[in-house]
Amino acid sequence: MNRRNFFVFPLIITLALSSCGTGEDTGNLPGWAISGFARPENANPVIRPDTSSVFYCPMNGKTVRWEESDTFNPAAVVKDGEIVVLYRAEDNSGQGIGSRTSRIGYAATTDGIHMEKRGEPVLYPADDDMKDYDWPGGCEDPRVAMTPDGMYLMLYTSWNRQIPRLCVATSYNLTEWEKHGPAFGNAYGGRFVDMASKSASILTEIKDGKLQIAKFDGKYFMYWGEQGVYAAVSEDLINWTPVLDEKGDLMTLMAPREGYFDSMLTECGPPAVITGDGIVLMYNGKNNDDVLKADSTLPLGTYSAGQALFDKDNPLKLKARLDKPFFKPEAAYEKSGQYVQGTVFIEGLVLYGSKWYLYYGCADSMVSVAVADYVSD
Repeated sequence: MNRRNFFVFPLIITLALSSCGTGEDTGNLPGWAISGFARPENANPVIRPDTSSVFYCPMNGKTVRWEESDTFNPAAVVKDGEIVVLYRAEDNSGQGIGSRTSRIGYAATTDGIHMEKRGEPVLYPADDDMKDYDWPGGCEDPRVAMTPDGMYLMLYTSWNRQIPRLCVATSYNLTEWEKHGPAFGNAYGGRFVDMASKSASILTEIKDGKLQIAKFDGKYFMYWGEQGVYAAVSEDLINWTPVLDEKGDLMTLMAPREGYFDSMLTECGPPAVITGDGIVLMYNGKNNDDVLKADSTLPLGTYSAGQALFDKDNPLKLKARLDKPFFKPEAAYEKSGQYVQGTVFIEGLVLYGSKWYLYYGCADSMVSVAVADYVSD
């Protein structure tokens, strides 16, 4: 296929979805997968709730304990020789998942484990033109990556407790962010602005020993979605256009599979990485709540982590996919908290020195890390 035209003729890509290689188990991953992740001994969780952190909230008009209840679902990026983890923090303004206000906190580390946290959030529902989208649920589940010129892009969920929307913010210092609104706000005449959307994994590559945002055929590219994996492209990182199929609907690149760990959801995780084998997309798979459709080896509703391989000459073409998770809830702190079914929810991946650091949410309550050796292509 002519690479320059693959966005125009997406129907051809669907032919490739039936021939996907797999890994047999978590200890026997195929060569294309990023493998070897392990929990550092006596290190986790690395970020916990803090009842002493207070912040004047412009939405409420009062001081709140903004990370009092839960800290989870983190992004990660390298800046000035440190790993910066940007995590979702919830106050205690409600009961139940999705009923509190979320804000994005900031923590830095030089060893990947011991964190120095800022006392106030860096992204939150403010008295700005995002009130209709951010109030009252807040800013959730960030994914962050850096451009070659040092700009940081955050793709996060804006939650007004009616519709979750994938939104865009940019920064040059990770503490001051400019909000740009819904990622799909201008696409196709606003067709997708009020559609539920979340979880974006932008395409990155390894340069100068760290991950940087990459382009494909002159455009930025991202995978996104929760119910399935979709794609979108952009000229400027701010305005994104979803890729459609021959019927004009969202093109589904990957979907849940009955009987597998991802039988209910395939939710995109950290930034996708170009490797020698292709594009590796790590994602969060949710086991079905229906015992007849679920993976019988996992508790119902469990979130585990999977990997998929896409063609680096055609990012819409799925080449391979793990049949079993490469990372799943095992520790006690991953099976308690807000989400007792068990959750390892991966969102932050950095290459730091000679190792991969994978940051994840534990049961929607705390942040932990897994580490693997980096093996260059």
